[in-house]
Amino acid sequence: MMPRKIIKWQPDDFELEMNTVWSFPKRGDWATHDAKWRGNWSPYIPRNILLRYSQEGDLVLDQFAGGGTTLVEAKLLSRNIIGVDVNDIALDRCKERTDFEIEEAKGKVYIRKGDARNLYFIQNESIDLICTHPPYANIIEYSEDIEEDLSRLKVKEFLVEMEKVAEESYRVLKKGKFCAILMGDTRQKGHVIPMSFEVMKIFESVGFKTKEIIIKEQHNCKATGFWKTNSVKYNFLLLAHEYLFVFRK
Repeated sequence: MMPRKIIKWQPDDFELEMNTVWSFPKRGDWATHDAKWRGNWSPYIPRNILLRYSQEGDLVLDQFAGGGTTLVEAKLLSRNIIGVDVNDIALDRCKERTDFEIEEAKGKVYIRKGDARNLYFIQNESIDLICTHPPYANIIEYSEDIEEDLSRLKVKEFLVEMEKVAEESYRVLKKGKFCAILMGDTRQKGHVIPMSFEVMKIFESVGFKTKEIIIKEQHNCKATGFWKTNSVKYNFLLLAHEYLFVFRK
């Protein structure tokens, strides 16, 4: 018989971030985390957000649940969480990732198929924290034929739909509470499209106040081969950061 792999349920080296530049060279491999879901964020990000902006027993929302990273962290940290996604493959993965029982993980996980633009099943001002990582328009397309999938939209259409996401986020969040969103930019014809700041302005336009702008370093952006050649040939820098916006209602 093969020996059972011993799962490490908490990170060995975790320290709460204290400034506005976050960098996690090691993605985080504790609990059921892995990097198999394209574009998923490091668990160090939701762990920091959950510990700083919520308490044990709070109700958290991730309306772009994707690979389930936020859901796992919420359960481990004894926060209750609603995970929403339009993609059945994502929902199945979320169920699989959160299917564990350990004594110290007291958070309840509620997984729901739904559209981030219409959270009709969540009451007004019932959420203590939003912690989510939306797609960056169509940079990574997560489906081919799911009509509600925002990752199938080009930047212009994506930003129009993100206003509906912002309005629903504002509606379901309790007053005085926080909404944390990780967003990146893209490049078209050699010029940066500052999609992240467009999203920030959209969230401000529905009533949120920006509390923090955090620069999150990306570690998978080494200039090699094709991109190195083109970066020099066409004179552009490789995007190696994202923005984590923390809004307050």
